[in-house]
Amino acid sequence: MKYIPSILLFFFLLSFSSCSTKTVESELPEPNPPTPVIPEEPTPEKEKMLWFDAEANFERFSKKENITYYLDLAKSTGFNKIVVDVRPVQGDALFKSSYLTPLTDLAGTHIERDWNYLQFFIDEAHKRELKVTVSATIFTAGLPSSKNGMAYRDDTWDGKTCLEYTKDQGLIDIKDDKTKVSAFLNPVLPEVQDFCLNFIKELVTNYNFDGFALDYCRYPGDESDFSEATKIAFEQYIGKQLDRFPDDIFIWNTDGTKRTGTYYKKWWEFRSMVIRNFVERVRTEIKNIKPDIQLEYWAASWIHAIYGQGQNWASTEYDFSKEYSWASPEYKNTGFAGLLDTFLCGTYLTKIFGLNDPESIEYGIARAQRIVHGACKVYGTLYALNHKDNIADAVYVCLSQSEGLMVFDIVQVIEFNQWTAIKEGIQRAESL
Repeated sequence: MKYIPSILLFFFLLSFSSCSTKTVESELPEPNPPTPVIPEEPTPEKEKMLWFDAEANFERFSKKENITYYLDLAKSTGFNKIVVDVRPVQGDALFKSSYLTPLTDLAGTHIERDWNYLQFFIDEAHKRELKVTVSATIFTAGLPSSKNGMAYRDDTWDGKTCLEYTKDQGLIDIKDDKTKVSAFLNPVLPEVQDFCLNFIKELVTNYNFDGFALDYCRYPGDESDFSEATKIAFEQYIGKQLDRFPDDIFIWNTDGTKRTGTYYKKWWEFRSMVIRNFVERVRTEIKNIKPDIQLEYWAASWIHAIYGQGQNWASTEYDFSKEYSWASPEYKNTGFAGLLDTFLCGTYLTKIFGLNDPESIEYGIARAQRIVHGACKVYGTLYALNHKDNIADAVYVCLSQSEGLMVFDIVQVIEFNQWTAIKEGIQRAESL
């Protein structure tokens, strides 16, 4: 037998083994590729807003160092957004405007600034990574209690303020009604709407902020407006002429209740549609200028009681006529939640807990979410004065049960030293 060197034998066997292995492997199925792990998007931090009211803090924030001090305190407490009020119900402005008079006098205090109030707030807030919502009252034009403001010093507005239909005095100009918080302009008038849109557009164009909140964007109450201009607009809305106005709407009984007229329900629908259509105009103008600005709107959570102000902040999905005798079947069409980015739900209530208690914050938030029906975000908002000793719980409920929080106003937070309690409520909600 011929001798085969061991080295050749080794390579021969290795070659055979390799071929056999390949044959076996080729018969096995290809393994499934591993499923790629897609990282989850981080949950956006909820907005926690602190309101800086113009009137209540008029003197305090006349000094820059006070503004920066309280911005630092707001930040360290856990707020990530502030609301800067630049037009109180007196009607003058804390921003540079071609349409509004600068606010220099309020409640006996005279302050002149050689610096831009709003711009300073925006710059300092953004330095601290605080977002900014700018708030302005819309249809307000002066103070009946002191007869101070644009409606009293400028005859341009004569005949353009609301005409009230009262139980005891009949028809009176709201400018002469000292029981009212402000002399409201008549929202139905095109020149009034255009004026308001002009200063809103001016704000949005000239300043870089994150949100704009409509305040007092409504009628003053169910006594207004009963002017001839509103009568004509209502007749056009219903396609009929009124024979007896305002009796066609309602008649005051001696006890202060109303005897309903033929067009009682259509009247509330009409007024609410006036406000709804104006909100739509505001949204269009703002988004045309700066699409990223969020449109916000504050109103009381007790929507069933503010129909007299023309405020239907619900979605068009919610049919009021199934629950309330004052509502027409078409009233739901006046809902403007779908025109907003955020509804600031005014749960300014003393009770906090109680999902079945109409007087509680929990109930107010839950009802708002139900009737807004996802058309916009809903933030629970608090009146700090109502919660001197339990604001931590109120903050916790708003932040854990809604999409955000707003605390009104910093003046009470300062007065009652609520900073630590608010921080505790925020931390409790965010630890869930």
